[in-house]
Amino acid sequence: MEFSLSNPINDSQQREVKSFFYSQYFSDGLRYTAGILLPSLLFLQFDMLDTGFTLSLGALCLSVIDSPGPVVHKRNAMAIGNVCLFLVSLITGFARLNIVTLGVEITLFSFIFSLLIVYGNRAASVGTASILAMVFMMGKNIPPDQILPVSLTLLAGGIWYTLFSLLFFRIRPYRAAQQILGESIGDIAKFLRIKADFYDVNTDIDENYRKLVAQQVHVSTHQDAVREILFKSRVTVKESTNASRILVLTFVDLVDMFEQVMATHYDYGHIRESFKDSEVLPLINKIIYKMADEVDNVAFMVLSNLRTKRVLDLSKDLEQIKLKIDEAGVKQGSASNLVLKKILINLRDLNQKIHNIYDYYNSSSSRLLFEKKGKIEYSKFVTHQDYAPHILFDNLSFKSTSFKHALRVSLVCLIGFLVAKFFAPSHHSYWILLTIIVILKPGFSLSKERNYHRLIGTIVGGLIGVLILGLISNNNVLFGIMVVLMIGTYSFARLNYIVSVIFMTPFVLIMLKFIGIGGYDVVQERIVDTVIGSAIAFLASYFIFPSWEFEQIKENLRDVIHANANYLAKIGYSIAGNNLDVTEYKLARKDVFVQSANLSAAFQRMTSEPKSKQVKIKDVHKFVVLNHILSSYIATIAAGMVGKPALRAYPTALRSVKKSIALLNDASAKMFGASTEFKVEKHLTEDSAEQITPNADDNLLKEQLDFINKICSDIIKITDSILQ
Repeated sequence: MEFSLSNPINDSQQREVKSFFYSQYFSDGLRYTAGILLPSLLFLQFDMLDTGFTLSLGALCLSVIDSPGPVVHKRNAMAIGNVCLFLVSLITGFARLNIVTLGVEITLFSFIFSLLIVYGNRAASVGTASILAMVFMMGKNIPPDQILPVSLTLLAGGIWYTLFSLLFFRIRPYRAAQQILGESIGDIAKFLRIKADFYDVNTDIDENYRKLVAQQVHVSTHQDAVREILFKSRVTVKESTNASRILVLTFVDLVDMFEQVMATHYDYGHIRESFKDSEVLPLINKIIYKMADEVDNVAFMVLSNLRTKRVLDLSKDLEQIKLKIDEAGVKQGSASNLVLKKILINLRDLNQKIHNIYDYYNSSSSRLLFEKKGKIEYSKFVTHQDYAPHILFDNLSFKSTSFKHALRVSLVCLIGFLVAKFFAPSHHSYWILLTIIVILKPGFSLSKERNYHRLIGTIVGGLIGVLILGLISNNNVLFGIMVVLMIGTYSFARLNYIVSVIFMTPFVLIMLKFIGIGGYDVVQERIVDTVIGSAIAFLASYFIFPSWEFEQIKENLRDVIHANANYLAKIGYSIAGNNLDVTEYKLARKDVFVQSANLSAAFQRMTSEPKSKQVKIKDVHKFVVLNHILSSYIATIAAGMVGKPALRAYPTALRSVKKSIALLNDASAKMFGASTEFKVEKHLTEDSAEQITPNADDNLLKEQLDFINKICSDIIKITDSILQ
């Protein structure tokens, strides 16, 4: 990891644009474009464009597998992908000689390769690459004696891309981790700004909760990706270089920072009512926005791999807030402003964490890095995919969403093939199958969104392509535009799919012109085939083994209840006077973040389904908000305990914890979920109130735990309503 001095970026819009060009999305776009395009350009010099184009198709198939993650996982998946690429193209080459065998192959292969989703996203990408190879081979009009050479050429293209991609990461081993870490930090900055709006009396609290839970999905998704690439990559974690240490320590502090952000959660309605006449709330709102700007600066620093000094010194702002809190205490009584003092403590801790990350990137020595080594077992924080055969066989049931998805894909691909063959034959009728493959997802809402983006993007992109081809005749200029469009296509593929398709359509049209298949008929054919494929995919997602979120969301509810109960139990043991195991605590915290994000994502998908399928959606929304409040309050209590000596709390606090866990266990049991044990020694719970006199902190803790108890009661009520 190399650093150079740089002035801080103050213009947020300029920084946002620069951040994109430093991001993994643009980096991936460049890698995909170079890996796919180079074979065609090379063989064009020897007047062998057909061979080069076939090599590029093989590279294109393998690029689907080249998603973010540990290099060893990419290598293994790409190796399997190359084997599948060769076998599928060879079998398809001979199957296409007879319409019946081709139809059988399409149905069978579409089912088998779609079912690989049971082994996770990486395996699913191998399946997608294999189906793409089948579709591309269908579109090739080659004699039987050329099937093996063409299949080998496709394989050579796949091997070329594999080696090219692995070399790319070998040269810059830390770059992918830096990029995804930087983007994860940026997500937290956005989360912070949403939290700040709770202290703005003009912000609607319910609407802000919607924004908050939606952003939490992005935060959790990126944090999972960082864990995957950092903690599963042996080189990154075990190397004793400053570069690897900085990445790991930054991420550890990043997750702690997110908990600190979660911990700045209170009863906002009550706080607004109590302190509406005070100047303290606008000041809190303002300083959180400033902290978000600082977090954004950190994100840009990590993305750009540049050293920058901290822009703002917030110590004066924090001191001003303290004075206003003291004034509020004088007016309303010292006890009433205790909650504001807790918020101030959290803000100071958050400010220190931001300062620590700046220190990692600006320290002239490695002393700080190795002092903070800690005893966290990083391997426990990543999930390990099981590839046992029984998982595949266990999913061969209509109870499995993956099975229904695979069956749907196979039937719809067969329908698409028959439509393309008998009802809408054209030179590129395989575009119908391609459209179906990229649109169909396991859930209705994802398919619907992808369908809309594909359709609108193709129409808009087609019009842009017509304008480009109509106005520009110089081949060199057209080639330059094609390369830019190609980079845009792959850069936005995961970031914004509709933009990706808008880039993709004119890029494909220009490419077809270069290989001698130009004209407006191709544009019309592209749009018509996309419309047909989209219509088939949409109808299929609604009528053929549909998968609705309400059918699966109970599992999300059950998991998040159990995760919160376990999280609360860890805090309960600390309240009881036991030393908190940092690793176990952070594992419980991670589980809450992940399960909460899964629930929020499921709810968001549910909102885009047909109204008739949005069963109990208002109750589910209430549950999502209550769950967020619950985990935030637990994080608030945890923030004052982690890393500090264990103190025995007032006895009523433990009784409140026990009652809350019992309520959560009851809610979990109603959905046949697991229960959480919470047992402490008798002498810790039976001390009399006279022996331990509660102080202000004890009273605040009691209020917080009582509120948690109320939230748990509300959760079990809303669970009953959902299950009715």
